[in-house]
Amino acid sequence: MRANTGTGIALWRVFEDPVQFADAGLGFRAWGFSSRVALNPGLLPGVSVTPGGGWTDPLIGARYHRDLGNGFAMTAVGDVGGFGVGAHADWQVLGTVDYSLNPSWNLHLGYRSLNFNITGSQGRFGFTVHLRGPIIAGTFRF
Repeated sequence: MRANTGTGIALWRVFEDPVQFADAGLGFRAWGFSSRVALNPGLLPGVSVTPGGGWTDPLIGARYHRDLGNGFAMTAVGDVGGFGVGAHADWQVLGTVDYSLNPSWNLHLGYRSLNFNITGSQGRFGFTVHLRGPIIAGTFRF
């Protein structure tokens, strides 16, 4: 099975002071799944099936960032969506400790949990997915 996902959120700054800020916004998360099952021919003929599907969920998201000093900071991100448009529920939480190498480069180390629950339009299928684990990322600002 192969899963592909992409998220886009436009954020607006709702609070800011010298050491912290908070953003809120709207966006989407697109999901695509594909799989391939093949049975080799033997006594019976071979067969291969490649089921797949995809959908896009609307999202409401927020981000909070706080500077800790000496180049370190913490960031928390969360979003919730789906609302029955694509998935019944689609949500994510992400927390990172950040380090600023210079004004252009930041490194992030944290943990992410990404979840959804979907049921087919005719109720014939459904599944719940919970993807979680550590995250290492970098940001370049220009």
